[in-house]
Amino acid sequence: MEKKKMSDGKTPDANKKVPGEKSKLWAYILWLFGGLFGAHHIYLERDAQAFVYFSTFGGYLGLGWLRDIYRIPSYVADANDDPAFVEEFKRKVRANRKPAFSTLRFAAQNAVAYVWAEIYCSAIPQDEIYGINFRHLILLSPAVIALGVWTVGNIGREEGPIWHCLVAAYLVYPTLHYIGDDTTWIFLMVVASSLAFDTFSKRWRLKPRKKEGWHRRTLILLLAVTLYSSLIGSYLYFNAVITDSEGEEIKLSEAIQHFLTSPIWLDLKASLSATWNQAVHQGFWATWAQLVDLSDPRGEINAYKVLGVSKTASKSEITARWRTLSRDHHPDKVKGSEEERRKAQEKFMEIQQAYEILSEAKNRRQRRNRRSE
Repeated sequence: MEKKKMSDGKTPDANKKVPGEKSKLWAYILWLFGGLFGAHHIYLERDAQAFVYFSTFGGYLGLGWLRDIYRIPSYVADANDDPAFVEEFKRKVRANRKPAFSTLRFAAQNAVAYVWAEIYCSAIPQDEIYGINFRHLILLSPAVIALGVWTVGNIGREEGPIWHCLVAAYLVYPTLHYIGDDTTWIFLMVVASSLAFDTFSKRWRLKPRKKEGWHRRTLILLLAVTLYSSLIGSYLYFNAVITDSEGEEIKLSEAIQHFLTSPIWLDLKASLSATWNQAVHQGFWATWAQLVDLSDPRGEINAYKVLGVSKTASKSEITARWRTLSRDHHPDKVKGSEEERRKAQEKFMEIQQAYEILSEAKNRRQRRNRRSE
């Protein structure tokens, strides 16, 4: 049978790539190198899922990222409106009035909403700032939970309004007074919100999403990432603490301020500045060679220190020093406890290793000098 011809007389090529069609190869490449931050979902124009991956580091600590190994083909088919995929979707719609309950999606709604709520609550300053008490912002935590549930619920070919999960979260909100535990309280709001969305809101997405320009998509994603990063920054600056050796808690922001005036940082800063100035005047490769030497790759600097000799010491001086130290630190001379004998053995082996390193270094330089003559 002849192939059907187009109006211009040419035969259509079924394998020809349609402009704008998504590639499984590129989706997998982006999954491999940026999937933990949702890069492949941005490519497939699944921006909400991309942000979920970004905010939970790969779909809750990489679980979603790993699952996408076998899910990417269906994502690509969805993005390309593949006829087989669309037909299968229509079959599901005809068979079920609304999407069936999905344990995986329900768990993802709970996980994302819980993470977002914890980050939001942790970001609220505990102390007053310029006389302003920000603790009242806890009132918005149910809205954050509902937003997380709604975002996951609207991924792919399913959708639903936010109102049911928002009302459910706020109905549970007063239980904080009776529960007292923030973790349990947040968990109850999350579950109630997810159940409300799955029961009352969830439906099929029968109309394709409106195609947005990349400028608008980029702007929305940047705003979302900026807001999320601001919450983390607020937590780190206002509420994060570290524990010192005495068990006392110190605000992370104060600890960083004190660190920037500490001797260890000032010395490191001076060393970095001197290294930079040297690189500017002597060149990068010359400075790099000096840094490699200072890192003691062959262990010679430490070996001189162990034997207690200078870098200009001759081979005979090194040998004499080695014999003296070996005799003074021989394990057979130690008559103390097992721990003392073990330390003596370690010191003795350190001396032998240092001598071997320096002997090999001297021999290597002698061979090099003979070759250059």
